Amino acid sequence: MSELVFDIETQTADFGFDEAGLKKARVSVVVVYDYADGQYKTFMEENMAELWPLFEKADRVIGYNIVHFDLPVLNNYYSGDLLKLPNLDLILPVKEALGFRLKLNDIAKATLKVEKSADGLQAVRWWAEGNVEDIKKYCAQDVKVTKEIYEFGKKNKQLFYNNLSGDLIPFGVNFDMPATPSATAPGAPSSTGSLNLTLPF
Repeated sequence: MSELVFDIETQTADFGFDEAGLKKARVSVVVVYDYADGQYKTFMEENMAELWPLFEKADRVIGYNIVHFDLPVLNNYYSGDLLKLPNLDLILPVKEALGFRLKLNDIAKATLKVEKSADGLQAVRWWAEGNVEDIKKYCAQDVKVTKEIYEFGKKNKQLFYNNLSGDLIPFGVNFDMPATPSATAPGAPSSTGSLNLTLPF
């Protein structure tokens, strides 16, 4: 399978999270883990065009809260609609299993015994300071955590979280590729035929 796990960071946090607000968001860093070659790859706003062939060739793109944040923000730079690509937004099966959302860091602490190294607001502060290298490191670590949660859930069919009492609670997930790959976004078509592909095919 040619799958990608990715995460983005933004230059500011002064935008709303509705459709109009996300159109104002600008990317600082994108990091992708490419299962095709086992490499982490980093992209900046100025070389986003190099990112699209990876997305377009992937059997599935994977992340956490990508349907409602990452992909809409990346669409500000893309000539088509990335939400039409086959995707797995890990937050959706988590919410389906539990009836509520969890932060990625909460799942990571309970399931993997690791924590994220920072957060999105810290990445914004680093951008304002011109500290791009720390953003790249943080975003790459975020992708690594997301990748390991995906792999754990796919292998074990469950993840964990700690409830308010501190008890470790397992819950079932299914991260397998659907028999007929389709976009996760509600109402999205099952084919990428309507994408404006940047590759010559």
